[in-house]
Amino acid sequence: MWPFPKKRDFYKMLSDQAQKVEEGMEALYEFIVDPTDEKGKKVSRIEKEADELRRVLIDELNHSFVTPIDREDIFSLSRSIDDMCDYAKSTVEEMLLFGISPNDHIKLMAEGLCTAAQDVSAAVRFMKSHPQAANDHVVRAKKMENYMEHRYREALAELFKDSDPIKIIKLREIYRHLSNAADKSDESANIIGDILVKTT
Repeated sequence: MWPFPKKRDFYKMLSDQAQKVEEGMEALYEFIVDPTDEKGKKVSRIEKEADELRRVLIDELNHSFVTPIDREDIFSLSRSIDDMCDYAKSTVEEMLLFGISPNDHIKLMAEGLCTAAQDVSAAVRFMKSHPQAANDHVVRAKKMENYMEHRYREALAELFKDSDPIKIIKLREIYRHLSNAADKSDESANIIGDILVKTT
């Protein structure tokens, strides 16, 4: 009797990853609103869980001969989604390390990341079953990245009016992490868009 190859549901694995990152962005926002050590640890815990989901996906990808989506697209989407969580963790770590209190710019960017992560997660979830709905969320995620870029430039413009060079350096790093997370949401949306073109 010939053994049947193990069936790997890459759509579900990507969706699980995206949902975990959505959870991570919500935890980041909770930390920004109330920056306690406990809430910071929650972001770190979710980031580790997201890393584990990615590790499992990559392991399954390496042992799979046939995939429902281009292998490179699975790998790239998994990586860009995971990178969002990495930047959330970096944001929290450096805010605690530098003793930075959240300002309105940080709050607005963290809120924008929550929205972007929700749309990326929904787009991944609907890729297979409802491609048009997935595409709608891709468009929304990309619009949110434009919003985030605007918020980032506004924050920098105000920051450089400050006379304290140490404060400028510290806050610029935080803004950069948040902006990088937004870039990764945009990258994820672009990859999902490419997948939809190839599979529909």
